Amino acid sequence: MLKPRSMRKHPYTLTAIASAVLAGAGFLATSIPAHAASDYTLQILPDQGESAIYNFVNTATSSIDMTIYEFKDSTLANDMAKKAKAGVNVRVVMDEKHKSYDQAAANTLTAAGAHVVYSSTSFYYTHQKTITVDNKESYISSGNFDTTYYSTSRDYGVFDTNASDVSAIVAVFNADYAHKSITPSDGADLVWSPTDSQSRLLALINGATKTLDVEEEEFSDSTLVNAVAAAAKRGVTVRVVLEDPSSYSSEVSQVKSAGAKVVGYSNPNGFYIHAKAIVADYGTSSAKAFVGSENFSDTSLNSNRELGLITPDSGVVSGVEKTFNSDFSGGSSA
Repeated sequence: MLKPRSMRKHPYTLTAIASAVLAGAGFLATSIPAHAASDYTLQILPDQGESAIYNFVNTATSSIDMTIYEFKDSTLANDMAKKAKAGVNVRVVMDEKHKSYDQAAANTLTAAGAHVVYSSTSFYYTHQKTITVDNKESYISSGNFDTTYYSTSRDYGVFDTNASDVSAIVAVFNADYAHKSITPSDGADLVWSPTDSQSRLLALINGATKTLDVEEEEFSDSTLVNAVAAAAKRGVTVRVVLEDPSSYSSEVSQVKSAGAKVVGYSNPNGFYIHAKAIVADYGTSSAKAFVGSENFSDTSLNSNRELGLITPDSGVVSGVEKTFNSDFSGGSSA
């Protein structure tokens, strides 16, 4: 079961992480090719930092909608507050179980005239991390908006301008904001919990024919773990990067026995692997990547409100794959 980040072990020493960030940043700067304009722009954290997220919010002219699990970023809260004071309609859905943790941000926003509600108890957690600006573009992330973890966490986000995606995200936000039931649309490539994330991720894993790379903080959902093992058994080259393999020893043993390679980043060096990402069949015409808030856990897939996407976009696929390669090389064998 997902626990609040503040209850988990603290990420690693800044000295070790500074070395990893510098190495990873150099690798990424020289390795990710330019790609044609698309609806999707990948954000790699902590390498690229949060400035693009702040800049995105500051482009708003009519509305900002945010759904968030942990919100402890005064810069972002203040930027949104300024927009609210300028007449932008700012609305935020915060996780109901994180009222006290997110209170400072909620106070900043409500004092400026923004509208904050807490999530419906129909979801165990609202673990989604999404911002939509002017009903035209959404940022979908694996990372919370929490400065406590910015320098230490491996995360991915995607800026998405696909009209059908954004329309679906807005519709779900409106329903969640009003505590109304909705069956989300997947738009062009969205993956929602608790609606269809398990089946969509299962199809991605089962569809892999050449390679399968998985980067996850949590690794307990038997349906997906079984599928990863089955992929290895049928000859797919499977690699897994986990935050703490010792927390999932039976699952790690299962996929390793099937032929997968597993590395971890438990103490003392490396990033905190907070990412939730998959790349299937990299380098082939059928390559796809998943990025989102969904962990490999039953709660995340079947009880939480979560959002991710599965896309063949070459920029997203290559960016996640090259970052994964760096993280896999830097991990310790499980």
